[in-house]
Amino acid sequence: MTKLISYLQYPFVRNALIVGVLIALCASLLGVTLVLKRFSFIGDGLSHVAFGAISIAAVAGITNDTLFTMIVTVVSAVLILGGGRYAKIKGDASIAMISVSALALGYLLTNVFSTSSNVSGDVCSTLFGSTLILTLSRADVILCITVSIVVVALFIFFYNKIFAVTFDEDFARATGTRADVYNYLIAIIIAVIVVLAMNLVGSLLISALVVFPAMSAMRVFKSFKKVTICSAVLSVICAFSGMVIAILAGTPVGSTIVVTDIVAFVLFSIVGKITEGRI
Repeated sequence: MTKLISYLQYPFVRNALIVGVLIALCASLLGVTLVLKRFSFIGDGLSHVAFGAISIAAVAGITNDTLFTMIVTVVSAVLILGGGRYAKIKGDASIAMISVSALALGYLLTNVFSTSSNVSGDVCSTLFGSTLILTLSRADVILCITVSIVVVALFIFFYNKIFAVTFDEDFARATGTRADVYNYLIAIIIAVIVVLAMNLVGSLLISALVVFPAMSAMRVFKSFKKVTICSAVLSVICAFSGMVIAILAGTPVGSTIVVTDIVAFVLFSIVGKITEGRI
């Protein structure tokens, strides 16, 4: 505890904890919807797109790579969720094709045009997370706080519409709800969260922030509201605990957060079976 308190005196540690918790919160809110709509892997697919966009930005010498990556990822999210309705390639197939293509293109460009002496190390850091979360600037923190407030506000304001689109999209359309608009909204928000989360857990582990808290909450609770609230609380706790453990033990931040999510899932699965009388 003394060691943790001493670390918390440093602004970069406090910034990392704030950003990590906010990203986990935002990812968990929409994670329930994506899991129920069978789009759990969209976070994974968009993270690969973001990796490819970062590689293109590096090769092209684009200074503001975050903005470029966000634009490319948002467009890809819209194409995956929206364009799939009008294409012959749908659902998980479109996610797989776009994500693998972006990942391969990004790695190829990084190897062919990179000026770095440690290409493998750079790629590994991008894929699995790095210490960049501990070097966040004040502008990065403000951006994350602003985006998080917008995401939470949109989720609360459009909660009923998102609920309707999640469980019965056809019925929602029949009752006059513009389901496509809310699907695009969900896609755009997830794309933004993915870009922000890359420095936290890396592009290959982002989907864990989306899937695990929602799946854990579903082991115990059955209503949409209870699952969403539990998922958000659990995600925040796991993210904070994982980052604290990583800072104190010197382990990779992203991997440690995911391991805490896995432990929580196992515990919630046991509790769920006990409450159902299976144990």
